[in-house]
Amino acid sequence: MLPPFFFRPGLAATVGLLAWAASMAAGAQAAAHYPSKPITLVIAYPPGGSTDAVGRMVGTELAQRLKQPVVIENLGGAGGAIGAQKVARAPADGYTLLLAANNEMAIAPLINKAIKYRVFEDFTPISLVATQPMVLVASQASGVKNTQAFLSLLRQNPGKYSYGSSGVGTALHIAGEMVQQAGDVTMTHVPYKGVAPLTNDLLGGSLEFGVFVLSSGLPHIRAGKVVALGTTEAKRSPVTPDIPALAETSAFAKVDINSWFALMGPAKLPPHVLAALRGALADTLQSPSFRAKLEASGNVMAAPGQDMGAFLKAQVAKYQQIVETAKIEDR
Repeated sequence: MLPPFFFRPGLAATVGLLAWAASMAAGAQAAAHYPSKPITLVIAYPPGGSTDAVGRMVGTELAQRLKQPVVIENLGGAGGAIGAQKVARAPADGYTLLLAANNEMAIAPLINKAIKYRVFEDFTPISLVATQPMVLVASQASGVKNTQAFLSLLRQNPGKYSYGSSGVGTALHIAGEMVQQAGDVTMTHVPYKGVAPLTNDLLGGSLEFGVFVLSSGLPHIRAGKVVALGTTEAKRSPVTPDIPALAETSAFAKVDINSWFALMGPAKLPPHVLAALRGALADTLQSPSFRAKLEASGNVMAAPGQDMGAFLKAQVAKYQQIVETAKIEDR
């Protein structure tokens, strides 16, 4: 739309038009130059967890490649939904991003009717960053040392034993339900408010089984405080080749689930912003030093160029089947 002075005759109109055109060009150039100020990276969990660790690594890499500071904002609560909601409502300019995990992106909307954001309508998938398996563990007090003993014990005592997770509807809970469905066994789910109390009860022997993300469980496994029965991806993790995959046991052949981390933005990010972010992440995902840092924390780096939208749709479909079978609802 042309400005009003365009319709005025004479020199004033010409000068006005030139000034208007110059201002429009300057605005367009500023918009195209992304980023031109610090970026906020929201991590929807408190400091210290696996999502926070990956998010801080990603923030450092983005800052180096995009030549702007990346400010980490930990905004925990509601299983990641509060942080996700903030990003969904943020301006679509690329200055507020989310280091997303499967809890708030693929699970919480399936089980919590109070969540207002819509995953496929309110976010722009930018890039998958990393994955890591979860690991099913047994307490030393349980006496269980492998999957065959685990299955035998549960089949002889249906519903007698319990497993713990970090809360209802978390990826750990979903993994535990997948294990039960695959193995045709029954345990009582004990939801904890975080990994720390779950760990205390496992180590103290008042809880027989539990599910950790690999990075959280590995120190206790290595120390011999809990027994690793198997990781939850279809194949062994390259980070822990000595720990078998649950799928190596025929009863658990279909168990294939993990935790994942991805960079997301608000819906309708401008193409030049999306291209800049995807380019920076692609460079990051080809970095040997970044790979080494991720693997040291139990993660496996994602392949550059993976279709994040298709990946997310497949993950939601997988979780939906488990949630519906187990009738999981976050009240």
